[in-house]
Amino acid sequence: MAASGESSRKSKDRKGQTDTEDIDDLLPSASGTDAHELETIPTKVPREGDGYQVPRSAMIAQGLGRIGEPGYVLTADDLRRVNTRKGFLKLLANKAVDIEEVRKTLLYEQDLRQLQVELVRLQRWIQSSGERIAILVEGRDAAGKGGTIRRFTEHLNPRAMRVVALPKPTDAERGQWYFQRYIHQLPNRGEIVFFDRSWYNRAVVEPVMGFCTKKEHQRFLQQVPEFEHMLYEDGVTIIKFWFSISKDEQARRFEARRQNPLKQWKLSPVDEKAQELWDAYTRCKEEMFSKTHSTFSPWIIVQANDKQAARLESLRYVLNLLPYKGKDEAQIRLTPDPNVITRFHRKMVELDL
Repeated sequence: MAASGESSRKSKDRKGQTDTEDIDDLLPSASGTDAHELETIPTKVPREGDGYQVPRSAMIAQGLGRIGEPGYVLTADDLRRVNTRKGFLKLLANKAVDIEEVRKTLLYEQDLRQLQVELVRLQRWIQSSGERIAILVEGRDAAGKGGTIRRFTEHLNPRAMRVVALPKPTDAERGQWYFQRYIHQLPNRGEIVFFDRSWYNRAVVEPVMGFCTKKEHQRFLQQVPEFEHMLYEDGVTIIKFWFSISKDEQARRFEARRQNPLKQWKLSPVDEKAQELWDAYTRCKEEMFSKTHSTFSPWIIVQANDKQAARLESLRYVLNLLPYKGKDEAQIRLTPDPNVITRFHRKMVELDL
């Protein structure tokens, strides 16, 4: 009788196993973790029958989608039916969700959090040592400058950090020395200042859009190395990022902004002409690099078609550059990826992707 009971249980176990397909091929090869290691409770993968219906969107999906997009939403009822890693992966497959994209996003969030912990340590060191840090974030429209600055600042102490995004100059400011209004925004002792566009407006945007004369443009290019050298000699650390994207990627992001009512405010008349004036922007950008790059204030170019990579590697660059206390104890890589972060060299052609 006991043997009969044991045989029955084994039969049920085998039946449960046949109901769950092997999905090892769905796991990313880089995960380094076997699908069965994290299982603790036997389960069946949700499927048609027993009150469960495969969503129509999954049956008609042409390709893979991201969670949150129309037709690719995971409901609370979906998640209640899953209690193992294998079942969860199968559910994602049934929903036509790109598992590799989900994995990439999770790893991004994990790295971002650890890097932001290091940024908090960095800020404490800046405050205690009295350092003055100016981070200039430049680049084409829709290159991801604002999003990167938000990832830098969202957990920093606002009392020792500022973001500067100046509007167009007033009539009074137009009559001043060009650098004058930016001097007021430079970092104080123990402070970090992020410039969401900076005095380099006069190097690219203003000449392309006709907001300054050719003489004003050339004067700026002559004066800016001297201006930055004075800041360097006075102890200000200047970090200059240029976020570089391709023309096609810029067009795609502009269209995404037009379709998103929460981002339509980002579109401006200047943005609308960015594609039309692409080559003019390129010429001015190249001239700016060649005349304003220096050993004490170099241009750091960020390949920004991939927003997540651009954000992470920019954070790594700043953390790797500055000798803050506790840096050796970091539990994450601080050296930036050379495929994403490069330093300008005068002999190289710096066309966008």
